[in-house]
Amino acid sequence: MNFKKLYLIVLVVFSTQFVNSQEGLPIYTDYLTDNYYLIHPSMAGAANCAKLRVTGRQQWFGQDDAPQLATVSVNSRIGETQSAIGGIFFTDKNGFHSQNGAYVTYAHHLMFSRSEVDLNQLSFGLSVGMIQYKLDETSFLAEGFDPIIAGIEQSSTNFNIDFGFSYHLYNFYAHATVKNVLNNEGINNDIEVTSNLRRYLLSVGSVFGKFGSEWSYEPSVLFQYKDGTKEASFDLNAKVYKEMDFGKVWGGLSYRRSLDGAEYLDGTTVSDQKLQYISPLLGINYNDFMFAYTYAYQANSVVFNNGGFHQVTLGYNFNCRKEKYHCLCPAVN
Repeated sequence: MNFKKLYLIVLVVFSTQFVNSQEGLPIYTDYLTDNYYLIHPSMAGAANCAKLRVTGRQQWFGQDDAPQLATVSVNSRIGETQSAIGGIFFTDKNGFHSQNGAYVTYAHHLMFSRSEVDLNQLSFGLSVGMIQYKLDETSFLAEGFDPIIAGIEQSSTNFNIDFGFSYHLYNFYAHATVKNVLNNEGINNDIEVTSNLRRYLLSVGSVFGKFGSEWSYEPSVLFQYKDGTKEASFDLNAKVYKEMDFGKVWGGLSYRRSLDGAEYLDGTTVSDQKLQYISPLLGINYNDFMFAYTYAYQANSVVFNNGGFHQVTLGYNFNCRKEKYHCLCPAVN
């Protein structure tokens, strides 16, 4: 009985790793570093300024072929219109699997307030992307022949789309996005679960602070659901900001918890655990520049390595409009 459960655990872990390796742009906590456009296409051009963001993420320093991710994103309004465009480029590596992708975005913003001084905005966004999946099998045949292993570097290019909306009302915001709407065959089209990479995202939050105070506070939550594997998880986030002469400094904490668990053998007994991450983050806005650092620690009993994720985000704001919205809304001001 224990051997059967151990086999199922190994199978689930392998399948989960495979799906994650070709799910398109992974969703971590980098959206909290003033980078909501990375996961919500409707945020393209939603801010008072055009934004350029570059991120680098590395896990398990010292381990060969450890997961790593790099992204470059830029988004801006089209002149003085209500339309906006954006672009995302990313490269994601995880062991023998890797993927490179590029998305272009169109967004439109509807203002319901009498002027842009007060923020009451509904936004829609659509991203179209191309993703190249790769699987390097060149080192798989060291132990001999296997008929299901080609022994080459396999690759496949698929297209996909994301769409969603955002709503900002003064200090409150909400986002809803469907990612990977189309089915992707990837590089193993005989595995049915990998073709459905559809993911549903819902995030809400608000910023609180006293009038005239240098301090403000932002609680938020992100819920995500993977349609193909029926997995769900949520992020509970809290950030604090302090206005400075040169800009602002800020920090926060994110807690991610999976709602689905996995069993494992603990000696002679079977235990289970649910994936959970604790991620502190620090950032600074200096004039039009932004720098942020995030560390993600996996708080589980059974882990591959005690080391966590390190992520650095660099940003630059440009083409800023003169008048800012009169609200506590760091994502758009």
